[in-house]
Amino acid sequence: MRAISNVGKISVWVISIAALLGLGAAAGRGQAVTQEEAGQRKPLPTEALEKHDNARAPSPMWATALSPAMISQAGPFTSYQVNVDASGNNIVGDAANEPSIAVDPRNPNRMAIGWRQFDTIASNFRQAGWGYSNNGGASWIFPGSLEPNVFKSDPVLVSDETGRFFYLNLFASQTDQFTDMWRSLDWGQSWLHLARATGGDKEWFTVDTTNSVGHGFQYQYFSPYAGSFYGARQFTRSTDGGFTWMDPILIPNSPQYGTADVDTNGNLFIGGVNATTNQFWCIRSTSARRRTGKLSFDQSTAVNLGGTISLRMAINPDGLAGQVFLAVDRSGTATSNNIYMLASLQPTGSAPGSGTDVMFVRSTDGGVTFAPPRRINDDPIDPAKWHWFGTLSVAPNGRIDSVWLDTRNAANNTDSQLFYSSSKDGGNTWSPNVVVSNPFNPYLGYPNQNKLGDYITMVSDNGGGNVAYAATFNGEQDIYYIRVVPPLMPDYSLSISPSSVSVPRAGGVGNYAVTITAADGFGGPVDLSATGLPSGAIGSFNPNPATGNATLTVSVSSSTSPGTYPFTVTGTGGSPTLTRTATATLVKARK
Repeated sequence: MRAISNVGKISVWVISIAALLGLGAAAGRGQAVTQEEAGQRKPLPTEALEKHDNARAPSPMWATALSPAMISQAGPFTSYQVNVDASGNNIVGDAANEPSIAVDPRNPNRMAIGWRQFDTIASNFRQAGWGYSNNGGASWIFPGSLEPNVFKSDPVLVSDETGRFFYLNLFASQTDQFTDMWRSLDWGQSWLHLARATGGDKEWFTVDTTNSVGHGFQYQYFSPYAGSFYGARQFTRSTDGGFTWMDPILIPNSPQYGTADVDTNGNLFIGGVNATTNQFWCIRSTSARRRTGKLSFDQSTAVNLGGTISLRMAINPDGLAGQVFLAVDRSGTATSNNIYMLASLQPTGSAPGSGTDVMFVRSTDGGVTFAPPRRINDDPIDPAKWHWFGTLSVAPNGRIDSVWLDTRNAANNTDSQLFYSSSKDGGNTWSPNVVVSNPFNPYLGYPNQNKLGDYITMVSDNGGGNVAYAATFNGEQDIYYIRVVPPLMPDYSLSISPSSVSVPRAGGVGNYAVTITAADGFGGPVDLSATGLPSGAIGSFNPNPATGNATLTVSVSSSTSPGTYPFTVTGTGGSPTLTRTATATLVKARK
């Protein structure tokens, strides 16, 4: 193990032990694919693997010139520069991209961001940069790189439920390539090297924070044929907190450029795209959570996301326009265990070279099927516009947050701004898109590599989203943190009292009080209706439509059969139209 901090270094070594697990058969399922989609999907262009090809920076990062750090205000939203020196200054002449953020769920003021650090734009030699904040992102400390002068790339940071941060990155030399796992017990202030993590290029990982038997397990997957030793094998896991890793195994349909997550039962889901067929997949394993026995992937679902992955396009010449993000709702609410997938894609049927849209799908049945894709960016369709680096996260209360870079306001179709939208109902409806940053030129400050990276990331809590993204407000590539907050969306709820009313066998009248409770500025009238009443019973509301309280009167004839009848009251109102329901029971006496 190796421990590092901003005050010193300790070097100790342990040998990682790998366990060999087999691969089970996968069941193929999925959505129908149209002829148009089948005709459009073509193999993705080959993206160059990360490799140590340029010499490291000729001078230490700290010897470069300094300028004031950037704080960029866009309306009520503030972007704070993360990669600053010990005095809070911008480091002139360096570059940084592909930020990944971890936030302590017990205290969201504590967070860390890792990124690809280029000490000079004269070389694409990159290292594992990191910074941390103890005040909710208002200021940052950037101690340097995890291992100075060692080639690192593809950072991925995750926090477990106790606030332990983990940092996975790719190591590459002239002859070798694997992933490294690091851990921080002080919220990113210092890091301990745990192990070589047996992975490869374009890796991603997640930690099981549920109460399942797989609690604490770490799951990692990476691109096939992207490691030094593993060929098409691309999945590995750690059952001891990142200290040891199993020998990688195959994943059905070879997904890549994606992410992974677990549901409340500890079942693992992997989302990605097959680079040969350009087909999106959601892969499930119900056995990865078990410490012993055969590890297999038991469900493979072909997913229609409404477009294709874009690589080496005009907006990001040497990189992706965005990767695939998969997230699972663990809120314990009505949307719990929904599976969401989102990516910035070239829409199905678009002409070559067209821009991208942020596309979203969801599954409510454990990944067996997915609803039709929907477009999250709400501007008019324009193939010249780019909506790129789309990402999403799910808050503990089930709200979905999404951010992306967007050129809708740019006359040159390339200057980009960060946009935000959220959904409070499992992805059925989304808030109007909100611009949360100033525009910037994404072509500035390339570090001998013509791209702004391949992704941005966010972590959500019940109040909003914490976003790490790269931008060029300073005229060079830098990392920024921004807090986004969902806009107030007018809403209402329905309730009925009492929950049950009895009428005599001979018939009679039952009265219920229906209450409409407005929230976040809802003011529209609500049309009320009742369904499920028995034959011979008639319900009427007064008033209808209603804005506050209404009385439901149910008249029951003598011909209505005795029994207990649950029924539903439905309210419809607002703009856009919101439908809400409440249930009650009518009892017709038997004697």
